[in-house]
Amino acid sequence: MVDAAELIDNDFLRQFEIKIDNHLAKIEYSLQERKIFLTKLIIPEGIKDEDFKKEFLALVFEQIEGRNLSVVPTSPEIAKFVRSNRKYKRMLPVGLRI
Repeated sequence: MVDAAELIDNDFLRQFEIKIDNHLAKIEYSLQERKIFLTKLIIPEGIKDEDFKKEFLALVFEQIEGRNLSVVPTSPEIAKFVRSNRKYKRMLPVGLRI
């Protein structure tokens, strides 16, 4: 359902965006040095697909990994995703445990 071609990094608003069925899902972020702080996950109620959140987060993490940035998940939902997906734990800065 989610395609990498649909993922947009909106630098101006500092958020990753994906549009599904006229609904805009987004992850707000803050970029500091070589770290990206993922601060807020917003999934509209109109998106009913159970796997959408996981697919969206996986796409965002893949894009961040391609930029060689460390990830600091400050949103509880994003931290939960990292805890349940061991392969993304390596993207955390040294010394950060979630």
